[in-house]
Amino acid sequence: MTANQPLNILKEAILLERRGKAFYSKVAEQTADPAVKEFFEIMAKEEDRHIEILEKQFAAYVQNQQFAPLSSDEKDQKPQAYQVLSGEIKDKIAAAEFEAAAISAAMLMEERAVAFYGGRAKEADSPDEEMFYLWLSDFEQGHLSYLAQLDQELREGVWNDNQFWPF
Repeated sequence: MTANQPLNILKEAILLERRGKAFYSKVAEQTADPAVKEFFEIMAKEEDRHIEILEKQFAAYVQNQQFAPLSSDEKDQKPQAYQVLSGEIKDKIAAAEFEAAAISAAMLMEERAVAFYGGRAKEADSPDEEMFYLWLSDFEQGHLSYLAQLDQELREGVWNDNQFWPF
């Protein structure tokens, strides 16, 4: 691996997370319902936290040419947006085409992040680097999983409303 490759990967990761934050923030800004707004704001805050952690790793690598071990607080951090997803919020997202479309777009972003971080973990030069990227991949997989579940529930709701079931 070239000397600058880890820094370039970290820069790309920071950009990926900033785009995710911008997307979730914009959806939250354009959403009228307070509960749906809260869901997307939490997603944006989680991406912001990833940016902070990535910037910390970037600084550590610039200084020592090594990844810093994740703190126990960072290791224990789990996605939180799913905790606010009530049936009422799901119904409101389903009723709003913009927010429902945003879920599909968010899934694509999260899929890209999972693949990016997972691929980088396989190429890691140190255990700390591998653990860091596996943690990010797992975190983004958590986002992807509950977005996919939400998308499936929204899709089935549309199918039910339109009597698309064969029985």
